[in-house]
Parts: sequence; structure tokens; C-alpha cells
Amino acid sequence: MQQAIRTVHVGVIGLGTVGGGTVRLIQKHRDSYIDAYGIDIEVTRGCALDADRAAELGLTGDAFTSDWRDITSDPDIDIVVELIGGEHPATEIFEDAFAHGKHVVSANKALLGKQVGTLAAHARAAGVQIRCEAACGGGIPIVNALEHALVGNKALTIAGIVNGTTNYILSRMDAEGLDFADVLADAQRLGYAEADPTADVDGFDAASKLAILSSIAFHTRVTTDDVYMQGIRNVSAIDIEQARELGMKVKLLAVGRNTPAGVDVRVHPTMIPADHQLAAVNGAMNAVYMVGDAVGETMFYGAGAGAFPTASAVVGDILELARPLCQGDDLAAESEPYAKVLPIRPIDNLSTRYYIRLALEDRAGALAPAISAFEQAGVSLSSVRDVRCGDNGKRSVVLLTNRAQEHDVTAACAQLAEQGGAVQVASLIRIEDMDAWTEGVEAN
Repeated sequence: MQQAIRTVHVGVIGLGTVGGGTVRLIQKHRDSYIDAYGIDIEVTRGCALDADRAAELGLTGDAFTSDWRDITSDPDIDIVVELIGGEHPATEIFEDAFAHGKHVVSANKALLGKQVGTLAAHARAAGVQIRCEAACGGGIPIVNALEHALVGNKALTIAGIVNGTTNYILSRMDAEGLDFADVLADAQRLGYAEADPTADVDGFDAASKLAILSSIAFHTRVTTDDVYMQGIRNVSAIDIEQARELGMKVKLLAVGRNTPAGVDVRVHPTMIPADHQLAAVNGAMNAVYMVGDAVGETMFYGAGAGAFPTASAVVGDILELARPLCQGDDLAAESEPYAKVLPIRPIDNLSTRYYIRLALEDRAGALAPAISAFEQAGVSLSSVRDVRCGDNGKRSVVLLTNRAQEHDVTAACAQLAEQGGAVQVASLIRIEDMDAWTEGVEAN
């Protein structure tokens, strides 16, 4: 006789876009989860500030609360799903859920990027688990792949496009020849960008995701504060046009590399070859590129945001936690948090090629101080391109370097800044050495 399964009760805190998608997905597929996997999950309670929103999801009466503590302390609830984002009260939600013996599923990359080590230690002490697939790329199942399917590899590189807003903006700038400010305003109007786009366009969102993924991939603690961040505000239509002429595309890349000198983690606008797979990732789509010493190059592509793509990852985590619980078995406690084992490699130690666009006075000899500054810093130039006249009597000149050290390029730019307004660095974009991503892959 088939063993009876028990219902696993879920409480969802935050019924916005992702929370609503999570509730609807469970309601839609509950019977199929039972038939296919022998897992029965039920959203027992939902928490939101808007009772009408909860009612739209069928959460009325005792199934609705406006106080998250009613969910974290409810003895019937097995799994707490935190989908409100931010650090507070999300931190308190995690801690109170642990104190009441509940597992937590979350899409909160801002919190986990900073505090996942501390929260994992609390979860382990309480004998429960944290799951965070949805925090690292929406519907892309990259966390599960790193923790299971690819665990036999030494991870060499984890990199990609992990913010849909910036990828949408850069894609439209490329396709339509528009400047950043114009596309951002339209993206806000269409709902692709927040009213305050800082977290997206300045790189914090991508850095939080990279911190989580690098921690998992490289088995060492990486936090958001460890990640070098530069956003896309200074990328102009001229830069994208120049990249095209060079056979390249500009993308906001999150790059994590496991190097002999330490972990290299950075988020910044990057020029990559136009024929690379990542260059073809357009619109609000995301892609994560993972290189392992055994498997070589792999790429995971999909929607990085949205109600149902992100809910797909949330529900996947819920099902994994619920599988043993439905059979009456206990789950193992959270694994021991990674210690800070590997050093973080400073951005100053980066060695690559650079694209530098200067704005200078349109007169004879105006470029000479800039050339001199780079020569004095030991930066070798591969080409100097006079682009076109700009506004206010300025002209644009693009410098391309040979391989150079970041600290030398920075020193040259700082020297130009000290000289006053005759020559200004309008844009600096790194040209990624993508061959380095596969260093250490075993030959087949």
C-alpha cells in the first residue's frame, strides 16, 4: 500500500509580483506536484499590507495577515517564503523563522549578498535550511546546477548578464543609437526600470548576485562589499557605436574568476566580441556563463525577472524542501557556511585592454598631454581614433590600449583630471579577456 503523504504548509511573506506568481503557480500545479512527485504543498497563509491583493489570490480570513510574525510563529507552517526584499524586516523574518524551526526560501539577493554567511550559520544552529535559487538570476536554475550537477568540477569562472534592466537599456542603445538617459526614461515609463534605478544601473543588483554565485562556485565567502562595481551611466551612444566598429558589444557583465592570486569579482560595462554567445543576449534576458575544469564552457539562459519565471525558481526550492517532509522525514541542517578562505583580488591588479574616450578642446596640441600621461604611467596605446566633434567645442578621441594594469590606467586618468578641463576622460570601458575564462580547463 502506498504510503500516505502529508501536506507541507507554506507561508508567503510579500504578495507582490513574485509573491503573487508563487501563490498562483502552486495553486495551478498542486495536483500535478502530487501526481508527478508525491509532494503536496499548500499556501496556508499569505502576508501583505493590501488585503485586496491577498483576496485576489484567494487568501482571505485566517489565510491572510498583515503581520509577518503571524507566519514565522505559526506552528502549522513548515516553510517561510520571504519575498519582500531589502534588509529590514527581512533579516528579522529570517531570524524569527529559524527560531521557530522553519526553513526559509527567498529571492532576496540584496540581503543574502551581504549576510548569507551569518544567516546560514543561524539556520544551521536551528537545524533548518535556506534556499535562494531565485536570488541569482530569476528563473535560471544556476544555483542548483552549481550545487549538484556541476559539483564535480573546480569552478574557474562564473560570469554573465544578471541584470535585465541594464541589459534592456544597453540593447536598445545599440539597436536604436540612443543615449542612456533617453532609454532609461522610456524604460521607467514601460516598467522595465524602477523609479529609482540606482540598484540596477549602478551595478549593486548584479554585484549581489555575483557575490552569492561566487561563494557557491568557489567555496569561499564573497560578499557584495567585496565586488568592484561600476554602472552604465557613463556609457554613451558614441561608445556603443565605436564598439560596433571594433566588432564588439557593450554589456554590463558580472565576472567572477578563481585565479591563483585570489578571487576576482567585478561588475562593470565591458566590451566583448560581437560573436560571443553573451553578446547575443538582448532585451531583459539574462545569461550565466560557468566554466569548470572538467565540463569546460556552459551557459544558462533565461528570464532574469518577472512574476512566473522567478516564481518558478521559488517553487523549485519549496518542492526540494518539501520532498522529504511529505514522507515524514527530517531535513538536514544548513551546511557549514563557507569561511573567507580565498583572498579577494583587488581591481587594481586587473590586467586587460582598455577603451578610453576623451573629450578635449578642438585645437592643435590638445591631445599631447593625454598621450604623455599614458606613456608616463607605462600604458602602451594600440590606436588613437579621432571620432567626431562633440558639444561645446569639444572633440572626442578614442584611445585603445594594449594589455595594461588597472592601476596604471587609473593613474594616467587621475593625472589628466589634475590638469584641469582641457582633456577629460568621458568614458572608460574594459575590454574583457575572455580567453582567460577558460584557463585551467582539462584537455579532452
